[in-house]
Amino acid sequence: MAERVLVVEDDEAVRKIIVSMLTGADYECREAGDGIEALALLDSGNEFELVLSNLMMPRLDGIGLLGRLNEKYPEIPVVIETAMHDISVALAAVRNGAYDYLMKPFGREQLLNTVRRALETRRLKVKNRDYQRNLESLLESRTHQLEAAMKSLERAYDMMLEAFGDALGLKDGATEGHSKRVTAFTIGIARAMGIPEDQITVISRGAFLHDIGKMAIPDQILRKPGALSPDENSIMREYCLRGFEMLHKVPFLAEAAQIVYSHQEHYDGAGYPRGLKGMEIPLGARVVAVSNALDSIMSDVPYRPARSLREAREEIRRWSGRQFDPQVAETFLSMPDQIWIDLRKQIVAN
Repeated sequence: MAERVLVVEDDEAVRKIIVSMLTGADYECREAGDGIEALALLDSGNEFELVLSNLMMPRLDGIGLLGRLNEKYPEIPVVIETAMHDISVALAAVRNGAYDYLMKPFGREQLLNTVRRALETRRLKVKNRDYQRNLESLLESRTHQLEAAMKSLERAYDMMLEAFGDALGLKDGATEGHSKRVTAFTIGIARAMGIPEDQITVISRGAFLHDIGKMAIPDQILRKPGALSPDENSIMREYCLRGFEMLHKVPFLAEAAQIVYSHQEHYDGAGYPRGLKGMEIPLGARVVAVSNALDSIMSDVPYRPARSLREAREEIRRWSGRQFDPQVAETFLSMPDQIWIDLRKQIVAN
């Protein structure tokens, strides 16, 4: 069944062009001239998987519509399109709950790529909700089979991790490889620290998903080759919270969600988003922080080329006790270089 998109645009000519692009890609479209018409369509029982709305419209504009949709139809992602080339306006829409924004004029591929990502995010959220409902039903009707059911669901959630990873790969292929390497490094450090295997399983999930919140960050910011503006940096820093919000209601990912939320905290309290310090930061997040730094330093990024393992080790040593938990950093520094070289090769081979 074709996915349904509601196109809300007061300029009829522009609206027809957008609808033509979407129907040509096999989406089913309905049209509305402003926010009032859009709400009337939704309130009359029409169902949509995505709303694509202009920002400036008569009667009820895009921001007003976004607020109403967040209240009444929170599962429907909203993409705002605008001709106002003021990045702060578009960023404000994202802060208010929009999935992404498009600056006019935009091309067909830019439109379709944004729509595909928004719909993929919605599918994952719906799957997440269905898993929760299934779990509640099982607990109510089959309490005598709880242990078996929980193990079965845990396997299903592990499969869902792969779906999250695939979705993140669609957004940013480089991030997908980074997540796998950080997971491998995290497991290596955790085992060297003597952390029990059941805890390592939880920590590895947090490591794999530590960047999942970047799915909610607009491409214009995530892939920007140069330095971010203060407003853009503020949006970028929201990815830890966005990731936590995506995961924490899933029972088997609740502990992993805390790692996602906290892996950018610093041991001395200078990190974000909550300014946690020392033992306030979950142990898994403190391990992921070192693994994340290790792979980031050794990888090419838009603002600098990759650096060597030796330089990565020196950087982590220098920031031990400030950015990094000194015990985790000491464990990492005590491990042979060949371990990290071999792990990186294994990730590439797979």
